[in-house]
Amino acid sequence: MENMRGLIMNVNLRSRENNLAHRTREIDRERLIVRRGQPFSITVQCSETLPPRHHLELMLHVGKKDEVVIKVQKDRGAGDKWWFNQQGAQDEMLLTLHSPPDAIIGQYRLAVLMMSPDGRILEKTDKNMFHLLFNPWCKDDVVYLPDQSLLQEYVMNEDGVIYRGSSDSITYMSWSYGQFEDYVMDICFEVLDNSKEALKNPEMDIKLRSDPVYVSRIITAMVNSNGDRGLLTGRWIEPYSDGVPPYKWTGSVPILQQWSKEGARAVKYGQCWVFAAVACTVLRCLGIPTRLITNFASAHDVDGNLAIDIVLNESLERINRRNNADSSWNFHCWVESWMRRSDLPKGNDGWQVLDPTPQELSDGEFCCGPCPVTAIKEGNLGMKYDARFIFAEVNADIIQWIVQPDGQRRKINVDQASVGRNISTKSVYGNQREDVTLHYKYPEGSQKEREVYEKAGRRVTEPTYENAEPGQLKLSIKHATPVFGTDFDVIVAVENEGDREAFAQLTMLVTAVTYNSVHRGECKRQTISVTVPAHEAHKEVLRLHYADYAGCVSEHHTIRVKALLQAPGESVPIMTEANIQLSMPELLVLLPGKAFAGEKVTAFISFTNPLPVPLKGGMFTVEGAGLLSATEILVKEDIFPGQKVSVRLSFSPTRPGVKKLLVDFDSDRLKDVKGVATVVVQKKFGPKFPPSNEQSP
Repeated sequence: MENMRGLIMNVNLRSRENNLAHRTREIDRERLIVRRGQPFSITVQCSETLPPRHHLELMLHVGKKDEVVIKVQKDRGAGDKWWFNQQGAQDEMLLTLHSPPDAIIGQYRLAVLMMSPDGRILEKTDKNMFHLLFNPWCKDDVVYLPDQSLLQEYVMNEDGVIYRGSSDSITYMSWSYGQFEDYVMDICFEVLDNSKEALKNPEMDIKLRSDPVYVSRIITAMVNSNGDRGLLTGRWIEPYSDGVPPYKWTGSVPILQQWSKEGARAVKYGQCWVFAAVACTVLRCLGIPTRLITNFASAHDVDGNLAIDIVLNESLERINRRNNADSSWNFHCWVESWMRRSDLPKGNDGWQVLDPTPQELSDGEFCCGPCPVTAIKEGNLGMKYDARFIFAEVNADIIQWIVQPDGQRRKINVDQASVGRNISTKSVYGNQREDVTLHYKYPEGSQKEREVYEKAGRRVTEPTYENAEPGQLKLSIKHATPVFGTDFDVIVAVENEGDREAFAQLTMLVTAVTYNSVHRGECKRQTISVTVPAHEAHKEVLRLHYADYAGCVSEHHTIRVKALLQAPGESVPIMTEANIQLSMPELLVLLPGKAFAGEKVTAFISFTNPLPVPLKGGMFTVEGAGLLSATEILVKEDIFPGQKVSVRLSFSPTRPGVKKLLVDFDSDRLKDVKGVATVVVQKKFGPKFPPSNEQSP
């Protein structure tokens, strides 16, 4: 390289101006982070005036070992390639770089070369680093989403709401996605760099990072740690003593930070909503519009027959669980990401299901999707990826069998309507629930729904039983929404629609279950003989005391009540069940006064023990994107029944905007109590703009 009498080139990446224009200022103000398909400008200063016909060349290096090298064309050429144009030719030049809308996402190293007329390199500067992300604001990017309010929610919003509970008792929790918190973007690329594909063939992997179908599929595999160096280990039963219980997390950032800090070692532990929330953070951070979805009464169909077979013995206990892992979960969470699917036939663009919870293998990996939501609705089960599995999650039949003492299996119930209920996501217009069930299926019982089922190969005949006549007895369960820690009643009603008196044996079983239907223990059982006069109903009241369920209830606070009615003359037993979601007590979070970025604010958190027993080992965990990183506050003393405990926490918000402060409380007997406060953080006033004289409370 020949240097022109000590020529020095200085490159200014103009990070602040570019990041503002590319909507990445929330990620970083000092480093250059831009979105593909949108131009950005840098300046090059030379220490001396250049002779005529000297010119600049730009080279881009992608990958840790420069696996991909791209020459930036001078002025726009044919096809979608990187190009730049130049203004000014003396000691300062403004260069505007144009990336193609299908450029590779990742970290780039920009080399600026000063060339002589005969092609010699006179000066070179090659330490200029920047990141390129997907661009849902660019109409030629395959992740383009034309609605500004949707982009604000599905890319820019760092706070979310996750729906849980059961279809008839929907609860919610707030979650901090925190995709713009410090170094989260770097960890997202670290996740991609640790995938099997990246470790096996880095050059091929980097070239494929232009495709959101590829990138999103890698992320669903990498959020769980099954078979790779993924982020989270799943665990669905206690103990969680060697990690963090899934219910304790309130945000994605501590999980991502711990994984990175510990050298890509999986964080313990996650369950479906944690896997989905972390995937949502990574996808939003990279620029792919993403939302978290909850499917209530979600089927896990292992054998692919679009039916969930549940086999019980005469004591109403599940048998054969090991050989047949079909199950129905109270709820299950996944994400949807928005993209065009040029790899699929027309009509498959838009929302795509991605499920990072490790359930079944897909092409040999524990990942699921992306699969077009429209393919699920239309029953096109050949669409990649994993359409058949996802279709079953929202459409499978539940078939219940009882094994009689002679070993014979008897089909007692076929339920074609209860799977895939109240499919929910957070509304774009606030914290209320938006129901998206009709995106996944036609209205229950409609002609179109029947046609889709036939197309999907699911049987559509009504359930028939050998020698069965229409029964005269009906069975139902009614209950309130009780608060955890209280005593409550469950009413089992037997209705006789016949013209003669009926005699039957009624078995009522109360069990504690996890959200994914793992049996945790029996709380109460009662078998009685009932006599029901013609055209009347018999109501049996089952009183459940705190002591009945305290010892076996799971951290999901779900009670399942099953009722079985066996009557002489009725050829088939009648069975029904209900899931009772115990509601959690309130946790109060207050922030009096105004909040300014960089200035101390104090939060007051309080909670009253609703249980008839003391709570030990109380712990508050507080976090919030733009407010503070996860902080724990231990309650040293026992909290007695009815006692109120209050803590205060001071912190300095890091970024202005509308932020959410999230609080979790856990103890030995009461877990997963959540609280949230909205904090409006204002910019700090400079000396010319003093704050008004309003008194803070």
